[in-house]
Amino acid sequence: MKRISRRAFLRTALASSAALAAPTVLPGAARAAENGEPLATLLDLSRCVGCNACVDACHEANAHKFPQPRKPFPAMLPAARAKPEDWSDKRSVDDRLTPYNWLYIQRAEVEHNGETLEVNIPRRCMHCVNAPCAALCPFGACATDARGVTRINAGLCMGGAKCRNMCPWHVPQRQSGVGLYLKLMPRIAGNGVMYKCDRCADRLAQGGTPACIEACPEEVQTIGPRDAIVARAKALAAETDGYLYGLGENGGTNTVYLSPLPFEVLNEAVGKGTGKPHLGPAVEVMAEEEKLGWAALIAPVAGAVAGLTRLGRLLKAEGDGDA
Repeated sequence: MKRISRRAFLRTALASSAALAAPTVLPGAARAAENGEPLATLLDLSRCVGCNACVDACHEANAHKFPQPRKPFPAMLPAARAKPEDWSDKRSVDDRLTPYNWLYIQRAEVEHNGETLEVNIPRRCMHCVNAPCAALCPFGACATDARGVTRINAGLCMGGAKCRNMCPWHVPQRQSGVGLYLKLMPRIAGNGVMYKCDRCADRLAQGGTPACIEACPEEVQTIGPRDAIVARAKALAAETDGYLYGLGENGGTNTVYLSPLPFEVLNEAVGKGTGKPHLGPAVEVMAEEEKLGWAALIAPVAGAVAGLTRLGRLLKAEGDGDA
C-alpha cells in the first residue's frame, strides 16, 4: 500500500481553502478579550505538521504555574481511598496530558482511498461553553470566565478529581504533594491539585495571544470572538467539504477542530486512554446532570402525587362498593 505524508495528502485541501485563509487572530479578538466576551479557537488540522512548536511554547509560557510538590506525600487514611499521582520526575513526557504538559500532539494514521495518511491533532482542554468541571467542582476551584476560558485555581483546588471524572475527555490531571490539602487535612481530604490548559489566560488579560497560537509556524490555530470563529469554521468546512468537531460536543465548546477526514475515522486511529482524549461523540454532561437534579427535586412531589392518586382511587372504589 502506498504511504504518503499528511502534508502531501492535504495540499489539495489547503489550496481549496486558500481563499478563506484566516489570520491567527481575527479582527475583534483583542476588543472581545478586553470586554470580557467569549473567545474561541479554530484548529485547521490540514495545516498541522506535528512540529511540536506549540507544545514547547506552552511549556515555556506556563512553567511558572507548574507544581512543585513536597515529598514524601502524606499517607492517606484509608490508604486505598486515593492513590498519589506523581509526575514530578516525568516532566519531559509530551505524548499525553500531564500536570506538566497541558498540550500534546495526537497522531492518527489513517487508510483512505488506498493510501496511508498521517494527521496531527493538537490536544488540550476544550474549554466547554457549559463546562461540567466548573459547574460541579465541590470546592469552587474551577470556573469559566467571561472570555470562555475554564481555569482551575491551584490555590483552592484539593485534587478531588471531580473535574476529571465529569469531563467528557477526562482532561485535568492531578499532581499530589502540592496545594491546599497539605495545610488542611493532608491525610483524610484531598490529594493534590488538578492541572490543565488555561488558554494562557494571563496573556489574554494583557491583550496578548496564547503561546501555542503565537509560536505555530503553520498558522494552525485562529482565535477570535466565538461567533466569528463558528462562522469561520462553518464556511471553511463548506468550502473544503471538511468536518467539524467541538460545535455540538458536550453542548458546544470554545475549541473547534476542522478536518478533511471524518472524526469517527480519526477517533478509531488515535491512541486513547489516561491523558489521551478521544475524538468521539460527547453528550452534554450538564444536561444530564440537570435531569438528575430535577429528578431528585421532583421525586418527593411525584411520590406524594402518586400516593394521593392511589388514595383517591381506593376511596372511590370503597364508595362505589357502598353504593
